This record gives sequence, C-alpha cells and structure tokens, in this order.
Amino acid sequence: MEDTIKWQNGSKAEGAKVLILDQRLLPHDVRYIECADYGQVVDCIKTLAIRGAPAIGIAAAMGMALAANAISASDVNEFTAELQPAIEALLKSRPTAVNIKWAAERIMRLIEDGQPVSAIKDKIVHEGIEILNEDIEINKAIGQVGAQFIKDGATVLTHCNAGALATGGYGTATAPIRMAIAQGKRVSVIADETRPILQGARLTAWELMQDNIDVTLIPDNAAGELMRRGMIDLCIVGTDRTVRNGDVANKIGTYSVAVLAKENNIPFYVAAPLSSIDFDIEKGDDIPI
Repeated sequence: MEDTIKWQNGSKAEGAKVLILDQRLLPHDVRYIECADYGQVVDCIKTLAIRGAPAIGIAAAMGMALAANAISASDVNEFTAELQPAIEALLKSRPTAVNIKWAAERIMRLIEDGQPVSAIKDKIVHEGIEILNEDIEINKAIGQVGAQFIKDGATVLTHCNAGALATGGYGTATAPIRMAIAQGKRVSVIADETRPILQGARLTAWELMQDNIDVTLIPDNAAGELMRRGMIDLCIVGTDRTVRNGDVANKIGTYSVAVLAKENNIPFYVAAPLSSIDFDIEKGDDIPI
C-alpha cells in the first residue's frame, strides 16, 4: 500500500518537500505531487488530490512547516505574523474537516518568545512528522478497540473512504477490519461506490485489494437491499467532523446508510480520532460545509 503523504528530506528544514499521493488519479495511475511551498499543499487539499480528515490535518501541518521554512525573519513576532497567512489559507482550504484547525493549534503552541526562530522552525518540522506518525498509531488503537465488534465471518459495509488513503496510514473505518483480520478472523468488506466522485470505488476498493482484503463493490443504492437480505453484519464509517452533541458530518450518503442500518437492526459505528471531534460546535447544522 502506497504512503498517502511523506515529508522528504528527513527532519531537515532546508530543501524539504511534501510528497502527496495524487488520489484523483487512482486507481489507474500512482503518482506523487512534490510540494515545495504551502500554496501547493493548499491546492492539493482544495482539488482533492489529498482528502480524508486525518490526512489533510497532516498535510496542513506539513504545509505550515514549509511556510515556516520560507520565512527569513529572525524576530519571533515578525515570524509569527508572516506565518499567519499560510495558516489562514490552509484553514480555508477545507472548512468541513476540523483536523486542519487542530493541526494549526498544535503548530502555534510551538511558537514561544525567547526561542530563536531557527529552533522554532525545527520544532514545527518535527511536529508535522510527529503528527503523521501519531496518526498511524492512533488508527491502530482504533483498530484494537473496534475489532471486538467484528465477529469471525462478518461482512462489514463502509461508505466513502476512511482507509489508509484518508489518513497517515492504516485508516479509521478500515482499522477494525485490518485488526480483526490480523487477529485471525475471516472478514469481508462491502464498499459503497460513493457518488459523485466514487471514493469507495476508486479508493477503498483499490486499497483493500492492494492488501488482499476481500472486498466487493456495490452501487450506493444497493446497500438497503443487501441489509434486508441479511448480507451485512455491521457498518463502519469515518467522519470529517463530529460535534459536541454527537452529530457526524461525513460524505454525502452516509445518512442514508445510517437510516437503513437502523431500520434493519444492524450496528452502525463511526471510527474517529480525537482530532476529528470539535467540542466548540454544539450541533451538526452548524458545521460549515
């Protein structure tokens, strides 16, 4: 399975680039975009070259690191002022996903008076790499928790792509599936195609096939009939933002799957890292789309 995003040049700042797997070209063409400045990262997020809330949080953090590296100011206040436009541009690139805001807050906490700007830059670069590594471990932890709900021989329905491609690696919704298989359980997956841009068909089905996980692709409107026939045991999806009252914003069509699951008495789970939970918003109607 290809990496979703990589920081090129180790932990060094000078000459660094962010490599982003262009998901618009999958499954037919595997190609990376080299981003040498934050503007290119913004474009990748806006055009869906990279997507998935955890993945764009990582991309935003690394974009901020690129922006920080390009600033020549030696005064901390001047450095902070020059970094702000990059942060604002990244925040506006995908307002629905709260992970960008979360990443920005982590980066801003690293800027302290009294420290040389060079040290702050190194910290920001390290933080971007750390956010990537943390995300993979968080996803594996989600897998450990979620695998207990998947019985041997179960069939899991998922909508959109909340797999390795939507994260730093391993996935959120796919993490319990991967972990259950690692535990020796037999698990099959049914992936909704997820219109209008087919993240399930182009991405989820492709990445699971890359890892030899049994996956069947279905049209979105076939999910209810398969549930009625008893061919689906549980549903697991991801989230772009989950708010204080528990409302979930995910790809269009997720609501239909949830209603159908309830009608057919099928468990429906949302797999989410803390970075996708927004305690500042009370209810789903207030989430910016």
